[in-house]
Amino acid sequence: MLARRARAELQRNDRNSSQYSLNGVIPLKTKRVFLIVLDSFGVGELPDAAKYNDCGSDTFGAVSRSECFDVPNMKSLGLFNIDGVSPKGAVASPRGAFGRAAERSAGKDTTTGHWEIAGIVSEKPMPTFPNGFPQYAIDEFSRLTGRGVLCNKPYSGTQVILDYGRQHMETGDLIVYTSADSVFQVAAHEDIVPLEELYGICRKARGMLKDELAVGRVIARPFKGEYPNFYRTSGRHDFSLEPTGETMLDRLKNSGFDVISVGKINDIFASRGITDHRGINKDNADGMEKTLELQNEDFNGLCFVNLVDFDMLYGHRNDVDGYAKALTEFDCHLGKFLENMRPDDVLIITADHGCDPSTASTDHSREYIPIIVYGDKVKAGVNIGTRPTFADISAFVLDCFGLPALKSGESFLREVSDV
Repeated sequence: MLARRARAELQRNDRNSSQYSLNGVIPLKTKRVFLIVLDSFGVGELPDAAKYNDCGSDTFGAVSRSECFDVPNMKSLGLFNIDGVSPKGAVASPRGAFGRAAERSAGKDTTTGHWEIAGIVSEKPMPTFPNGFPQYAIDEFSRLTGRGVLCNKPYSGTQVILDYGRQHMETGDLIVYTSADSVFQVAAHEDIVPLEELYGICRKARGMLKDELAVGRVIARPFKGEYPNFYRTSGRHDFSLEPTGETMLDRLKNSGFDVISVGKINDIFASRGITDHRGINKDNADGMEKTLELQNEDFNGLCFVNLVDFDMLYGHRNDVDGYAKALTEFDCHLGKFLENMRPDDVLIITADHGCDPSTASTDHSREYIPIIVYGDKVKAGVNIGTRPTFADISAFVLDCFGLPALKSGESFLREVSDV
C-alpha cells in the first residue's frame, strides 16, 4: 500500500514539475478540485422538456421568488448572470466563471445526471414502472427476503409510510414502491427491520433486478415513529447500478489522484473510482461541515460532494420556502468555504437535474443545470455559455489535472484560465 502511494506521489510530482502533457492537455497546476452538486437545483426548462411533461419548470426561478431566498455569495460568483435564467439580479463584475449545461442523456434522474457529470452519456433511459413492478419480480423478491410486499405502486415517500406503515408494523411485510424515476424503494420501520437487515434486503433486490428490471437505484428507506407521526430517518442508502463505462472518477483514481466522496456520491457510482468515502450526510449542513473539514486536509485530486436535502426534503414535497431556506443556509456555508480556499483550489457548483417545487408534479424536472467555477486561477466574469452536455464538467476536471477527456464532453479550461 505504501509503495503504491509512493509511486502515485512520484507520478503526481512528475506531472506538476514538467508541465505534463497528455494528448495535448496541460494541467492547470491545481491540487484540489471541489465539485459540489446542489441536488435538483435546475435553472430552467430544457428545449425537450415537453417530452418529459416538464414545460415551464424552473427550479431556480421558483425558489428565487420566496422571501426566504438570500444567496449573496452565489450571486457574487455569477449565478444570476447565467444565460437564460429568469431571476433578475446579474452583477456587474462576477467573481467566478458561470454558465449552464443541457442534459444529453435520456432521463432526468439522479443516477443519469451524476453519471453524465462524470462523463457517461446514457442514450437509453433506465426502466421505470408507472404501474408497479411485474408480479414475477415481486414474487421473487418475497422469496429472497422471506417477507410479503405492500403497495408496489408509484408513491410519495412520505405518504407511503403514512398509508402502509401500520400494516407493515403489524405484518412485517415490506413496503415496496417506485416513482417517476428508475428506482426500487424499500421502506421499513427500524423497530421491525433493523438497518443492517434492510440493507441486506436491498442488496438482494439489487442482485435480482437485471435486464428489463435493471433500475438505476435500489433505495433503502428506513423510518421511525408511531402512526400518524412516522418520519424517515437519515439511514437511507442507495444501491446503484455500476456505471456503464469509464468515468472521470475511474480515470483520476487510476492515474494516482485522490477521489473523495461526501454524501451519496459513493452510492451513485457503486463505490467505483472512489479512494476515500466520508459517509452519508445527516443533512446538508453535515455535508458542508465535512467539506469545510476537508479544506484543512492535504490531498491531491477531487472532492465530489452531493447535498440531497434540496431534492429529498423540499423539491419532491413542493416546499418552495423550505427549498429557498436550504439554499440560503448553503450560501452561508459557501461564504466560509470561499474564505478558506487555497491559491491552487478550484470550486465547481452545479446540479444533476431540476425538481421545481412550485409545480403540481412532485417528480424531477428536465432542466438546465448551473455551472459556477471559482478559484484564484479562474478568470472572473467569464461566461462559458450553454454547454451541450453535463459531461463538459468531467472534461474540465480531468483537464485541471492534465488528463484527457473521456468520449463525451469538451473542457472549458482554456476559456476560464490562462493555460
